[in-house]
Amino acid sequence: MYPATQQFLEFSEIKEGVVILKDKSMRGILMVSSINFALKSEEEQNALIYQFQNFLNSLDFPCQIIVRSRRLNITGYFEKLKELEQKQKNELLKIQTAEYRKFIESLVEAGSIMRKEFYVVVPFFLSEIAGAGFSILKGKTFQISEDNFRRCKEQLWQRMEFTAMGLHRCGLNAIPLTTLELIELFWSWHHPQEAEQGYYPQIIPELIK
Repeated sequence: MYPATQQFLEFSEIKEGVVILKDKSMRGILMVSSINFALKSEEEQNALIYQFQNFLNSLDFPCQIIVRSRRLNITGYFEKLKELEQKQKNELLKIQTAEYRKFIESLVEAGSIMRKEFYVVVPFFLSEIAGAGFSILKGKTFQISEDNFRRCKEQLWQRMEFTAMGLHRCGLNAIPLTTLELIELFWSWHHPQEAEQGYYPQIIPELIK
């Protein structure tokens, strides 16, 4: 029998918006907005670089910045345009809708439309809890008590809030991903072709912690 896919994943559980790795350390993930740096003036660019430098220097914990490029599927958009074109009673507007649809299709044929997504991963380790009352041994299986999970989550959330505030000073918005959003994110990473087609697994909200 082949091993289950879950054995190859780095995390063991997603609980209350927290990713719990197999070594029981925790991660929170922020989705971050973007700005068009090239359109800024030289003075604004220098100010942004200075603010981002200050943000990095203010961190007393490691974090990971992830940039993901995804092929944007707009098949549904084309179908809506075609439907709108067929329902259009004004002949001139019908012609303009058809020409617009053909123009967009020609752009897509010339090259794939890509979009970028930005994430910041914030960590917290059980060993950082003062007086946790346990030691982490390599290869040893152990469970996190509910009390320790709450304490870790509180510390992790404080770090995420601090990170979001620092990014806000750089003109960026950052929001933490919920459990459902984390599941969809990891699923799309491991199933890129299905995600590009707009397919996602059916998740029962009542079963999400």
